[in-house]
Amino acid sequence: MAPSRGSSLSSTDDEDLAHTTSHPLTSPLGREPSPSFLAARSQQPQFTLRALLVGLLIGVLIAFSNTYFGLQTGWISGMAMPSALIGFAYFKALNTITGRLRESDSSLGRWMGGWGEGFSEVENVLVQTVAGSVGTMPLGCGFVGVIPALEFLLKPSETPGSTSDDPDIVSALAVAQESGGLRLPLSKLILWALGLCFFGVMFAVPLRKEVIVREKLKFPSGTATALMIGVLHGGEKTGKEGEMEEHAKRDGAGTRRRRSRRVDDEEAEALMGDASPPGGGRNSQDEDERGDGGAEHDTKKDWKKQIRVLTYAFAVSGIYTLLSYFIPQVHALPILGPHLANTWLWTLNPSPAYVGQGIIMGPATTIHMFLGAVLGWAVLSPLAKTQGWASGDVGDWNTGSKGWIVWVSLAIMLADAIVSLGWLILRPTIWYTRIYGPVLVRGAREKGFTRFIVEMAKGKGGRGYSPVDLNDDPSSTTNGGGEPLTKTGSHLLDPEEEYDAPPSHLIGWKTTSLGLLASLAFCIFAVQYSFKGMISIPLTTLALLLALVLSIMGVRALGETDLNPVSGISKLTQLIFALVTPAGSKNAVVINLLAGGISEAGALQAGDLLQDLKTGHLLGASPKAQFWGQLVGSAVGAVVSACVYKLYTRVYTIPGGLFQVPTGYVWIFTARLVTGQGLPPRVPVFAAAAAGLWVVLTAVRIYGTAQKRCGGGAWVDFVPGGIAVAVGMYNTPSFTLARTVGGVGAWGWVRWRKGEGETGMIVLASGLILGEGLVSIVNLGLASGGVPHL
Repeated sequence: MAPSRGSSLSSTDDEDLAHTTSHPLTSPLGREPSPSFLAARSQQPQFTLRALLVGLLIGVLIAFSNTYFGLQTGWISGMAMPSALIGFAYFKALNTITGRLRESDSSLGRWMGGWGEGFSEVENVLVQTVAGSVGTMPLGCGFVGVIPALEFLLKPSETPGSTSDDPDIVSALAVAQESGGLRLPLSKLILWALGLCFFGVMFAVPLRKEVIVREKLKFPSGTATALMIGVLHGGEKTGKEGEMEEHAKRDGAGTRRRRSRRVDDEEAEALMGDASPPGGGRNSQDEDERGDGGAEHDTKKDWKKQIRVLTYAFAVSGIYTLLSYFIPQVHALPILGPHLANTWLWTLNPSPAYVGQGIIMGPATTIHMFLGAVLGWAVLSPLAKTQGWASGDVGDWNTGSKGWIVWVSLAIMLADAIVSLGWLILRPTIWYTRIYGPVLVRGAREKGFTRFIVEMAKGKGGRGYSPVDLNDDPSSTTNGGGEPLTKTGSHLLDPEEEYDAPPSHLIGWKTTSLGLLASLAFCIFAVQYSFKGMISIPLTTLALLLALVLSIMGVRALGETDLNPVSGISKLTQLIFALVTPAGSKNAVVINLLAGGISEAGALQAGDLLQDLKTGHLLGASPKAQFWGQLVGSAVGAVVSACVYKLYTRVYTIPGGLFQVPTGYVWIFTARLVTGQGLPPRVPVFAAAAAGLWVVLTAVRIYGTAQKRCGGGAWVDFVPGGIAVAVGMYNTPSFTLARTVGGVGAWGWVRWRKGEGETGMIVLASGLILGEGLVSIVNLGLASGGVPHL
């Protein structure tokens, strides 16, 4: 499972931070929408060309940034909140400019008209939906993990067999047999990406009614994004029945640095959700005394401040990035001395973007990553080197201790993933058995089993959602609306009132079913055409079915915890495919990689859309508009990501120097492990010990997290998370040290400010990340032009 990037080291501190934030407007934002609110919002323009184009533009920029960082460390970010902030600021500025031009009676002003006028919350929802769908495609289409593993890390002996007569495939296989790596042309990669980017979106649609409307899962980052958009646009009331603001207060500190689309490869996309609104920390009584005018003034002042923070951070990071091209030595500062730097790779990369990533991840995750770096690079790496288990250069992935410790980190990741995903299955099973089991038995006795099941199937089942807590007394468990599920079970048969968008704004079942079938068929075609003869149609179909089933687990985890365990889902798929792939198959490694990539794409896309649909639901946006926006964004993102990936791989040496593609190594090592290839000396012993330890620690963390929801479990953040530790092990210390500085520094700053400025820290981090990610395009041009370093 992806690491928790927003948790604090103290639950008490979390509560203090959450309770010091109050809404900057007197109107209660983000409640569960009422019918009147949804009806009013349905009259507004939902799918506008301007919102679509701005979302695409922001998303393309994020895709460039995510490809850059993904090839370096595997880390990407959805940037939902910054996307909404940038979209709002753009239209505000455009409205001001066009207004002044019209006042001056210029021809340009008359021609532009009111381009910036009337930019609404629902349009902003579309902007961040489209931007996120484009920006996450480098991960969703495998361009930071699976594809680099196929293109650069396959050994000649792992070259798959194929009966294809396609010239591109024949040529690629011939090169692979000589030098390794299956390098396909851009056209094949674009088709592969397009095949992966739709079926998860289509599958998410039927899940919306259950997890958002009926069960009302929190989706903390989607909720936080809705809160921020509402604040930016003036804080209109959204009804009386929801609990978003209560969720924000309760979960603000725990989710302030997370946004997910929580994905991880192998550390995932950072969760950008901030459950506290911009300008948190004001006193509600003071706001009442100031009145609406004062609150609106504060809101306007606050968003302008956030834009300035974003701009300054972007500039600082961009300048550093440009200078680092001419002075590349700054990427590896020997802060612990030349011996540790040159021999054991203990250096610091003072990249502002890595500091920003640490801010988003939070102190607990970054400290756990630092623990992984110490365990891997200060303990295991010297041990493997001195004992002769990894006799090559320390930085060599194949013969050095760098590659040796990756196997241990992989064992930790697999242990964490298996236990976490197992609990995701077991947890609702236990809960539903406790709640519905006695009712089912009683109903079967009183009415007969068949009659009772028919009544339940006709929609008389329970509608509410209660988080699973094994400490709950079944007799006092509620149905999600506060009503107890009594011993008679009668309340389970009382339908709870559900508010949803007007029928004209919902996606019809025909569109959903036909679209799902078409997207699955297109994915099979795309995979078969791009990798013709390397993976069979039945195995491709099995990978898709696993992706759909496992994406349900991912969506539920995302809705409840803000974590989408796509890394664990992909690794579980790789384990399953090791069992179904014919033993000794020449294509085993390639099949394993492709199957894992398909499952990761499905889980990512489904979680991505449902997170956005939660935002739209709370703000009254049209699900249909978001659905089409996601499809358009995914298609554009697939093409853009493939092109950007090819640009970077043609200009830079991969793997090497700046782009070490560590997640590519994790993918290929996993495929080799589960397909029965040999391990380096002494790895089995250390990997088994590490896996056993993290099975226990992950179980302890699961128990502690459940206790934390009940007000206890303050100790859980001190238990190292498996994914975070593994990421710290397989990335060199230069990345981890900078992230730890960011995570711990931001935590100290927020504590010093007594909870104020949490959103400002997220905006600051986003500016630092975007600055380096986008200015890296300039560096890409300089490198392709052969401009020399100093």
